[in-house]
Amino acid sequence: MTEGNIGKIAVIGDADSILAFKAIGAETFKASNVFEANDTLKKLSDGTYAVVFVTEDIAAMIPDTLARLKTRPYPAVIPIPPSSGSNGFGMRSVKADVEKAIGADILFGDETK
Repeated sequence: MTEGNIGKIAVIGDADSILAFKAIGAETFKASNVFEANDTLKKLSDGTYAVVFVTEDIAAMIPDTLARLKTRPYPAVIPIPPSSGSNGFGMRSVKADVEKAIGADILFGDETK
């Protein structure tokens, strides 16, 4: 990542979900299927972006790609709820990452049983 690009943010998702991010200056990319999502994320992981937000519906289509990117420092790929509402993918992802790092579910405890 070069000095001039630190902090660049991108958002991948359907047109309705990414519209608000465009209004605040994030670069937005439409994707509606596995091929578009993988192709876009591959292009965005070239070191230009610090953070890439991906709507949960798109993220759920490409778990293997997301898993590969978790091993790299940049970009941080963060699932976010789409405009239609959360499917829980993002929270499950955070929960799994915390359990892997800590060795226990410190976020939800018995709440999910």
